[in-house]
Amino acid sequence: MNSMKLGLVGIGKIARDQHVPALARSIDFDLCAAASRHNRLEGVDHYPNVEEMLAARPELDAVSLCTPPDGRYEQAAAVLRAGKHLMLEKPPAATVSEIEALALMAAASGVTLCATWHSREAAEVDAARDWLAGKRIAAVRIRWKEDIRQWHPGQDWILAAGGFGVFDPGINALSIATQILPDPLVVTGAVLSVPTNRVSPIAASIALRTGDAPVAAEFDFLQTGQQSWDIEVDTDAGVLRLRDGGSRLELPDAAPLAGPNEEYARLYRRFAELVRAGESDVDLRPLQLVADAFLVGERRVVEPFDF
Repeated sequence: MNSMKLGLVGIGKIARDQHVPALARSIDFDLCAAASRHNRLEGVDHYPNVEEMLAARPELDAVSLCTPPDGRYEQAAAVLRAGKHLMLEKPPAATVSEIEALALMAAASGVTLCATWHSREAAEVDAARDWLAGKRIAAVRIRWKEDIRQWHPGQDWILAAGGFGVFDPGINALSIATQILPDPLVVTGAVLSVPTNRVSPIAASIALRTGDAPVAAEFDFLQTGQQSWDIEVDTDAGVLRLRDGGSRLELPDAAPLAGPNEEYARLYRRFAELVRAGESDVDLRPLQLVADAFLVGERRVVEPFDF
């Protein structure tokens, strides 16, 4: 089957680090156009915004949006109105209501909408889910701590309204937890630490439950030195440890498992499968948990933060 012509919107760090290399190796998609206000990709036709890209390139089959969530709704709606299949970088939208509206729009237009959660595609997430199936969960601990200056240098938008703050990486942990745990997650409380000169939290502690088991999640954007992207699950068969963002799995009485980083290659393969099957994939659970944390969270003001 011929590859599909794809336009990439938003040429920032995540696009350059992950999307462009994955597309370069893809047999499903041909990256033939890009839209960005500030950046360009060498060898790819460039447009200042998604509307001009769509108008100039009607032959596009699909679009991948890598822009920040705030303001993405209008871009996504333009793509769907043009009848193009759409893939969304996480988080899929700034609000739950936005992505629900986009899902309805995609269905009405007869095109595929794929809301991606790249951390679910980490090498050992599926194996962790399979091992936990049928086991009794006693407790879960999530530690997602990284250095904002290393991973989001100078990106002020991430701490602005609609930028999600520490939930931008934290939602990756929630996307894995909702994938591997047998029972749904429910938020019971949260503490959100917001710098005096910012709007979104730079750290957060969230209390949740899954079944009758407590879940404690700690998110921190000020972690220096060794970074932590770990989930531990106490079960009646021992402790499961999923480390390094889902790429390393430690099980009781077994050698550790570790696979290669192919998250974005898997995302684009999944997107192609959905397009060819005429289906969409819009799982809102991680975004709903973040929204719930904001709803019930206690806001604490902390010292100012500057890059």
